[in-house]
Amino acid sequence: MPGKHVGREPSIPWAMQVKAVSIEEPTRLAPALTGAILGCGGWVLSRGANDSGLLTILFEFERHSCVDIYSVLIAAGLELSQSGHLRFTELCQCTRSKGRQCGAEIACIDLEIQTFPAELVSSQSAAGIA
Repeated sequence: MPGKHVGREPSIPWAMQVKAVSIEEPTRLAPALTGAILGCGGWVLSRGANDSGLLTILFEFERHSCVDIYSVLIAAGLELSQSGHLRFTELCQCTRSKGRQCGAEIACIDLEIQTFPAELVSSQSAAGIA
């Protein structure tokens, strides 16, 4: 039926897929990010890693915490993609401008982080020093 969803808000309007890279080992990064997200009032729904160093974290938070969440991702050493930075900036500005109207709404982030083996990072660092 065409138009049946016209005028309806999606259930989670701020569902974002964000990509990042990090030189931190996944075994250290996953618990650190999980703790930081929980510390900001977020909920980690799932997390996982594979043998190639790809770490995925699916989490939610109330929009009034968006600046805190954005800050802990950067403080953890993540290098977000350009679109990730733009979307987070948009979320923070929109939340700030609407204030109380949307602060309790839920944002959902599907975060995909490519990490690099410690051996690779240390060998590149040594090559740069020599």
